[in-house]
Amino acid sequence: MPRIIYRHEPTTRFIVSAIGQPGEREFFIQVKSTSGINTLAIDKNQVIALTQRLEELVRELRRAKMASSDELSAKPVLDDQPLELPIEQDFQIGVISITWETNRVIVNIQAASQDDELILDDLESGPDLVVASLNIAQVKGFCERAKVVVNAGRPACPFCALPVDPNGHLCPRANGYRR
Repeated sequence: MPRIIYRHEPTTRFIVSAIGQPGEREFFIQVKSTSGINTLAIDKNQVIALTQRLEELVRELRRAKMASSDELSAKPVLDDQPLELPIEQDFQIGVISITWETNRVIVNIQAASQDDELILDDLESGPDLVVASLNIAQVKGFCERAKVVVNAGRPACPFCALPVDPNGHLCPRANGYRR
């Protein structure tokens, strides 16, 4: 099957959200532009890692003076609206790359595959790919929303940092006693 590449240049919406009860939530990234919308399934740990990397990129752009002070001081573009319906995932996210090109943050999101190797130069074959072109304010807004979404789950145990269900959990630091 030939590779499908979805290009969102410029991206009008780039958000993360979760559906379901804490402990059973499914996470999604939605990318939207005038050319369409993509809904991509993502793991919670990938959301955390992507947020950290995007924040790191913004810090590095500030430190290296690679972006204008106006762009760097712009307020985050906050989008607190729910995911657009219908929520039909295009693919499960595998590999993500982030680059800074001509004053835009380019996020390449590739579908999960057996190889988990990012393939950008082959337009004919390989896993499906979403290319999102973002400004710094959109990146900041994504990071703020991602933190809220991730922290809305189950609270962490103060002893072992594992998630605690409403009826407690078996804490390994307490030799298996319920906390």
